Amino acid sequence: MKEKELLELLKMTGVIMKGHYLLTSGRHSACFLQCSQLLQYPDYAARICHDLTGPYRGKGVETVIGPAMGGVILSYEAARALGARAIFAEPNGGRMILKRGFRIKPEEKVLVVEDAVSTGGSVKKVLDLLKASDAEIVGVAIIIDRTAGKIDLGVPVTALLSMHIESYAAEDCPLCLEGISLQKPKG
Repeated sequence: MKEKELLELLKMTGVIMKGHYLLTSGRHSACFLQCSQLLQYPDYAARICHDLTGPYRGKGVETVIGPAMGGVILSYEAARALGARAIFAEPNGGRMILKRGFRIKPEEKVLVVEDAVSTGGSVKKVLDLLKASDAEIVGVAIIIDRTAGKIDLGVPVTALLSMHIESYAAEDCPLCLEGISLQKPKG
């Protein structure tokens, strides 16, 4: 899928939201990406994940992992596209952990997936979990990179769509200075 086609699909499904939002990272932005609006449609999710995993086919990926909640559907569909196992990591006290009996074996080839990144905080926590498990991290696949390719996670990173969406520290937010009400996205 070409970037222009993906962007139209994101708009059509209501992924791109305008306003004044508090991001997961704690930063503020005039744009929020609610990828669950796209992933609620199985045909779109399958198509997106097929494209998302393209660069990792033939690399021996055994497991696909994503951070909960957004990474649950994404890891499942990406794993289906690769013929791999799907798991997800859950937040616990400022880090990500495996629950529900999920395990990673040493040297297991793992692909991390994420719907959108601003700072990469959730992905970094998943990468820390994988490093502690001695997994072989094949890479990180992202639907939307809000940093326009500036994100450095120390492993190969691919994104279906790379765009620059400004975000601000709370104390530097021009939207706050304008008195625009801050919204925490539902989800």
